Amino acid sequence: MSIIASTDSWLERGFLPISLSQLNGKAAMLERLDNKYVVDATVLKHAAGDLAQAFDMLEIDGLRAFTYETCYFDDADRRSYFDHHQGRRQRAKVRVRRYAEAGLCFLEVKLKDKRGITVKKRLDRDPAKFGVLDDAAITYIDDVYRAQYGQPFPHQLSRVIDMRYRRMTLVAKQGGERMTIDCGLQFFTPEAQHAVDDGLFIIETKSANGNGVADAILRALHQHPTKRCSKYCVGTALLNPGTKHNKFLPALRKLGGFPSQGAQPMATQQ
Repeated sequence: MSIIASTDSWLERGFLPISLSQLNGKAAMLERLDNKYVVDATVLKHAAGDLAQAFDMLEIDGLRAFTYETCYFDDADRRSYFDHHQGRRQRAKVRVRRYAEAGLCFLEVKLKDKRGITVKKRLDRDPAKFGVLDDAAITYIDDVYRAQYGQPFPHQLSRVIDMRYRRMTLVAKQGGERMTIDCGLQFFTPEAQHAVDDGLFIIETKSANGNGVADAILRALHQHPTKRCSKYCVGTALLNPGTKHNKFLPALRKLGGFPSQGAQPMATQQ
């Protein structure tokens, strides 16, 4: 049995289920402060008991771990990547995400407000259009960017990187706090790929003030947020040797990869 499959099993057992409709009935947390942690299985096992007392786990049709397929878009100069590297407040990240088991697909635009809070806007998409930005998608991106920043979206976008991973979603029993646990992370382009060790997990906490129950549980285990741990930015650094990446070094070290050694040529397009 793989580490991913065994993790699904032991981690799922301790949590009560919550349905998608129940989750949607709670605060959607589309405006939130996020913290990301890179932890190994030992830390996650120690945290699981306390997390299960405070959180329920999303369950759909008997499944609790779901495959996420995501493609990211950037311009020819990788403006989104470098805006994140430089910590610019006015920035945007554009992706299309497909939920494999559920057959759902969304265009998502992530922005920052004046307080530094993440604002996520999303539009339903036909799963057959995964990886494509048509006129309706481009108009939507421009609309949400104008609404947030008062100016038109300035970039010509193209598909630059894909990723795949498995995710479990936790929802607080009280309040709108949420938490995700990602494993089996793979990055790929037509030219290269990189897989993160199956024994490493990216945990993302989402709360109104960035200091929620999950953060306290992890802090008690001497875990601290990993700065600049955007999957898009880490994957871009790994698959593009020579790209400036010093601000992402803490995340790259924890994930066990560096741009000079991470990317491997791909024989075929995934």
